[in-house]
Amino acid sequence: LYNFFPILLRTLVILLLIVALARPRLAHKRQQITGKGVDIILAIDVSGSMQAVDFQPTNRLEAAKEVAIDFIKRRRNDRIGLIVFAENAYTQCPLTLDYNILMTIMEKMEINKDANGTAIGMGLATAVARLRESQVKSKVIILITDGRNNAGEIDPLFAADLAATYGIKVYPIGVGSKGLVDFPFQTPFGIQYRKVNIEIDMEALNQICLLYTSPSPRDRTRSRMPSS
Repeated sequence: LYNFFPILLRTLVILLLIVALARPRLAHKRQQITGKGVDIILAIDVSGSMQAVDFQPTNRLEAAKEVAIDFIKRRRNDRIGLIVFAENAYTQCPLTLDYNILMTIMEKMEINKDANGTAIGMGLATAVARLRESQVKSKVIILITDGRNNAGEIDPLFAADLAATYGIKVYPIGVGSKGLVDFPFQTPFGIQYRKVNIEIDMEALNQICLLYTSPSPRDRTRSRMPSS
């Protein structure tokens, strides 16, 4: 037996080397993630005014997408969803922890050039609908827009009241610069740019931001409810 020991030892070493080179992995590995997550909805304006090119060399929507994607990359354990709105609002991605899918959807997001307005209230209300049943303690809507509410059936301040009722914080972000900005127009000679003035209703956005900290949001919401 002693004579066979070196052979057995060499055989064992060779087998271990083969196993090491094969780099075995667990086919199904579960990892428990701990932490206090936040549910976040990104509500982004995709109306025609977002074509304005005051973030040279890119337009407002592309600039907003870059900031949003950078924000997503910095999150951990937070579910994030995506709402887009122009004259109507749509859910592009429900709340998810799969940030890769979310960022892929966001990268493909385009401006709705056929829209006839900006329904900020609809966008905000749709985001509230996505978050109101959430059981997490912290619920947030990040509202990104460049214009005024001029479409839809819901007033932005009423939608902000609803958000406050459900304990949802709203952080509005105005995108764009004041004054005249370059805006693309289709001509027989291709795309040309003209100076236009697109006003941002910062007063309304500031009011939306302040509503969450105002007293008695439930009483305020009831008083604004339309009568049946």
